Amino acid sequence: MTAIKRNANVVIATGNAGKVKEFRAILRDSAFSFFMPKDLGFSEEVEETANTFRGNAELKAQAVWEYVSKTHPDYWIVADDSGLEVRALGGSPGVHSARYAGVNASGKDRYTKLLKEMEGKTDRNARFVCCLCLIRQGKVEFFEEESRGSILTEPRGEGGFGYDPVFLPEGYEKGFGEMSEEEKNKLSHRGRAIESMLGKLYSEGFG
Repeated sequence: MTAIKRNANVVIATGNAGKVKEFRAILRDSAFSFFMPKDLGFSEEVEETANTFRGNAELKAQAVWEYVSKTHPDYWIVADDSGLEVRALGGSPGVHSARYAGVNASGKDRYTKLLKEMEGKTDRNARFVCCLCLIRQGKVEFFEEESRGSILTEPRGEGGFGYDPVFLPEGYEKGFGEMSEEEKNKLSHRGRAIESMLGKLYSEGFG
């Protein structure tokens, strides 16, 4: 692989601490300097009005790019939109995953509501989906990956965030909430999307 030069400044377009932690953990050995939008003075709450993960990721990335590019046109912007799709619930909560139990609900509130709606359902198939939107010098690129599995009948473990305590990845006996950070990042939708993005960047030698 061609190494990325150590001059790639990346703004992770989110205020979600859990997502930022995952990005930093997966990319800690790579040649990037990271910023959050608030580090550069961007405090706007971008409304996620699209009906697809891709659409919402682009909305967030474009909003941050329009602000940051005025002073730092060489900075890259990475935004993600992700969520849980449950087959027995017709794909819900989907793009509404973060607001499933209300705007200010906690992760526990969300998975508690999910478990209640899953009571009595035998089909517990589900998947996590993540779509990354990367903007470099105005060029927009997308990287979408998934992690298939099923919904547990009760929460397990204290790790991860969001719906992790009730998600069992396909082919594993431990749920996301029971896995170490390293184990989960190798399997998760976000981990796979970030690796997909890295593969493209390294192959191009950008930096």
